[in-house]
Amino acid sequence: MLYSEKKGKQFYQSLGKLFYAMAMADKNVRPGEVKKLQDDVRTYWLNLDDLQDEFGTDAAYQIEIVFDWLKNEEKDSDTYFEEFTDFYKEHPEIFSRNIKSLVIRTCNDIAASFAGKNKSELILLARLQNLFNNN
Repeated sequence: MLYSEKKGKQFYQSLGKLFYAMAMADKNVRPGEVKKLQDDVRTYWLNLDDLQDEFGTDAAYQIEIVFDWLKNEEKDSDTYFEEFTDFYKEHPEIFSRNIKSLVIRTCNDIAASFAGKNKSELILLARLQNLFNNN
């Protein structure tokens, strides 16, 4: 990936918001969704680049840090999806076909981790697909 350190951290933080929005789509974040996110971060996101945060930790962990932090906030899923959308529209060059595929895969994994995908999650997945296909 070709981006600055600051933009790279913002990228991972925006993913944390999106993945939280997916988990929170049905108004409840379940332990299985958190576990699936952690699994996907380790499986897909840690190996994406060599970017590190100011503590020398892989910057991809920003996904989990932001996700955990948002659990204490009082905002709804749409708020965080819109924040991700804004970042995506400001920095489309970061979102290669491979990145989009990983984003969709992680969202699908989170949505399917608890009793399959529900209507709220399917709607959010459709909105994400639409965003990626139209911008």
